[in-house]
Amino acid sequence: MKKLLLSTVLVVALGLSFTSCRETENKADDMGDAIENTADDTADALEDAADDVADATEGTLEKAGKAIDNASNEVKEAGKAIDSAAKEVVGDDN
Repeated sequence: MKKLLLSTVLVVALGLSFTSCRETENKADDMGDAIENTADDTADALEDAADDVADATEGTLEKAGKAIDNASNEVKEAGKAIDSAAKEVVGDDN
């Protein structure tokens, strides 16, 4: 009777340990999938943020370039006006 009881306890213990291992393995797989999904979501969010920054920067650089072109044209016009005024003061008819 003692051997039967010990054998039954041993079989039950082994059965539970194998079931536990399978459940642990499944939980580990689920956790790995969750970590992978989180990493993918984070990468996508960072990529979207980088694209948004690039778009915003591109528009700003275009506006800055146009402002520099306008300022350059105004400086040229001011130079021509100064040159004309200097010629009038000196009396140079070239």
